[in-house]
Amino acid sequence: MSYKEQAKKGIMICGHGSRDKDAEREFGLVAKGLKERYPDLPVEYGFLEFSAPNIHMGLNSLVNQGVEEIYAIPGMLFAATHAKNDIPSVLTTYEEKHPGLHINYGRELGLQDDMIEAFQARIYESLGLDPENPPENLYDTMLVVVGRGTSDTSANAEAAKLTRIVNENMGFGWADTVYSGVTYPSVGVGLEKLMKLGFKRIVVAPYFLFTGRLIKRIQGYVNKVAEANPGVELIQAHYLSDHSRVIDAFQNRVEEIMQGELQTGEETLMNSFKRRLAAGEVDVHHHHAEFVDPQDDTQGLSEFDTKHFTNLVQALDHADHGHSLVLKHHDHSHDHGHSHDHSHDHSHGHSHSHGHSHDHSHGHSHGVYKHIGHPMGPRTMIGEGICCCFMSQFTDEILKEEKDKIDGDCTKTAFAHR
Repeated sequence: MSYKEQAKKGIMICGHGSRDKDAEREFGLVAKGLKERYPDLPVEYGFLEFSAPNIHMGLNSLVNQGVEEIYAIPGMLFAATHAKNDIPSVLTTYEEKHPGLHINYGRELGLQDDMIEAFQARIYESLGLDPENPPENLYDTMLVVVGRGTSDTSANAEAAKLTRIVNENMGFGWADTVYSGVTYPSVGVGLEKLMKLGFKRIVVAPYFLFTGRLIKRIQGYVNKVAEANPGVELIQAHYLSDHSRVIDAFQNRVEEIMQGELQTGEETLMNSFKRRLAAGEVDVHHHHAEFVDPQDDTQGLSEFDTKHFTNLVQALDHADHGHSLVLKHHDHSHDHGHSHDHSHDHSHGHSHSHGHSHDHSHGHSHGVYKHIGHPMGPRTMIGEGICCCFMSQFTDEILKEEKDKIDGDCTKTAFAHR
């Protein structure tokens, strides 16, 4: 028997993390579900930022149980910057510091049949229908899929592809995609535009794994649109959570590694990362902030971003209207695939009494999103909890335009002016 066959194996699920404690708990349910599929293997999970346990802690737990070969799976729907750069960076750094340990990194969940069927089941359930006995079509209903939205074009395209697949499978009268993140159209603007199509029943389905502040923000947008359109039935589907088919999809990714299917064929996330790293195409200083203050939206940001965040809050202050518009704290469960045209080299000198140490800096590497100023994009969420890591990309002209729109009618949000 070879050493590889003798080595004790374990499974590691790598998530992003959220300021929302319910999201942490729900992520743990996926690990529990996967553990039931592999009762003889230790299964751990960890997050890049904002949540405990972090990825290092999960890896430490596996190593402390004698694991020498780890099957690591990105708990990501699509392959954007976290799955492509951030998690591989953490895993390779950890592996280098632990001789004798081998980490096999798998694929993102992607558009597996299991994921699509889980998503469709959530939609059917929201409509009070049995996924096992669906109607022939839903021509009287419009589907609006809410994707995360990132600076990664391919990830955004996958969300749009998902919408088309689900529409073909379920037979909606119309279907479209909106995004809660950095791309366009944003949820509020997109819904307002789609209301003009005249459908009297609309189901809004967030393609998210877990709850979090983004989910709650989406629900807020839908509720506002519903209040403004009492003659339209707006139905909100549940996010994926630990649906059995989602657990199946995670298991599929583990099996791919176990069976050696990622050793040949198409380029994997890990060897792509290592190739780009060797070519100098990856800036590996994006080691995420772990255990930062969950109420501090500037934690983990550069000095430049923090200053811009503060300036934007001040710019939106409506002191001359007798009230202040305060930017809501945002969920940082987003894909930071972005790098400013300036660099930041800073660290958060913090320590944690968790039986382990951290030797890494926390710099965000933000890729410039060329459509940051799109009239139906993230600028419409200024004052609505915009992801502040992109605020430094807004020009002064954009900030002034949005401030003027909000000043023009302080009873409305920015997206209501579209």
